[in-house]
Amino acid sequence: MLVEERQSAPTTHSAKDAASPREIFAWVIYHFANSGFSAVVLTAVFNAFFVNVIAKGAGFDQGSSTLLWTLVIAAANLFVVASAPALGALADYSAAKKKILLIATIGGVIFTALLSLTAPGTVVLASGLLIAACLMCATAEDMIAAFLPEISTTEKMGRTSAYGCMASHLGCLLVLGLCLAYVSWAQSAGQTEAQFVPMTMIIVAAIYAVFSVPIFLWLKERAVEQHLPQGQSLWQHGFIRLKETMNHARHFQDLFRFLATLLVYSSGTATVVVLAAVYAQQVMGFKLNETIIMILLVNLTAAIGAFAFGFVQDKLGSKPTLAITLVLWCIAILMTFITTDKTIFWIAANLIGVAMGSSYSVGRALVGQFSPPDRAGEFFGLWGLAMKTAAIIGPISYGLITYLSAGNHRMAIASTAAFFIVGLIMLTTVNERRGREAALTTK
Repeated sequence: MLVEERQSAPTTHSAKDAASPREIFAWVIYHFANSGFSAVVLTAVFNAFFVNVIAKGAGFDQGSSTLLWTLVIAAANLFVVASAPALGALADYSAAKKKILLIATIGGVIFTALLSLTAPGTVVLASGLLIAACLMCATAEDMIAAFLPEISTTEKMGRTSAYGCMASHLGCLLVLGLCLAYVSWAQSAGQTEAQFVPMTMIIVAAIYAVFSVPIFLWLKERAVEQHLPQGQSLWQHGFIRLKETMNHARHFQDLFRFLATLLVYSSGTATVVVLAAVYAQQVMGFKLNETIIMILLVNLTAAIGAFAFGFVQDKLGSKPTLAITLVLWCIAILMTFITTDKTIFWIAANLIGVAMGSSYSVGRALVGQFSPPDRAGEFFGLWGLAMKTAAIIGPISYGLITYLSAGNHRMAIASTAAFFIVGLIMLTTVNERRGREAALTTK
């Protein structure tokens, strides 16, 4: 049933103005640039540093420090949720995706670098800087995604999205490798985490700044600025367009069904991303070096997964490909829950890598296929809304379960599987062919 929907899909839209190889390269390499923030700040290093050093230095116990981390992440994503839809519509109407991307990139670089000022007990400073950095980086992520329908035909969108995701994971490898080398040197020199972790934030910011340059030099803004209705500001009109989009939910029923599905399974994904290092250290007894190596290898398998499943998606369709990745997620979470053996945990972690790289790539491309080209920013604003709402729900559920169970991380990780199971069930309600047709027939 999943494959049959794809086989009868109509011919899809083409990019308005064919993108040059240089533009596509710039779009892809930006994923390489900003990948370090998620890998080092949210997944491998700063999250565990926040829980084990910053919060504990302020007197928080294990359960409370984990809950505090998830609450800070939730607060950051609340700001993103409040701004993303309007910014998406604003980007379309004023042809400002590239301008917004530039502002968000500069902010992301600066606030990430400022995280180097944190130390044991600096909970307020660390929380404020983290929220600002997350807001900037998430906005940039939404804007870069909104360029996808402009630079790729729909038939190749799965592959193009996969290239970007693969570059993102390769960027993670570079940043994590540099951080691992620095951490190993610092430890051999007798430094503590409070001394060497802040420096990793400078490494992340530097890579972000350098590799983001090509997109601002080469990628064109293809959207055309439109005149505002009299008496309306850009921000007001952004919310008006968002309301219009919601009013047309019936026409875009498969887009909205998929966004609901995306919100559910991404709640599980977001939980794993921001708590992987905490789980590895608290439950499996990993040291920081081991954690960085694990996340490094996970990003390698994620790059392979994104690349391989990009071709699977173009052949089988987005829906069946996504279903496969959600099954992989369920298997990996089950392995993580039951094992006490580090070898099995390593296998589960790399299976998560394959599932993570492919599920993100496939989901983003499916939103692109369901989006009219001239409203890509608006629809990817909704994509960002779903992703960031998920980043609130998932981690907080984990944090609350850990707090209420007196630090039982195994119980918390087991609950994460429910997001993927429910997401898989909800995916069956999405009709891929009908969703693609709706994007083509929009006036």
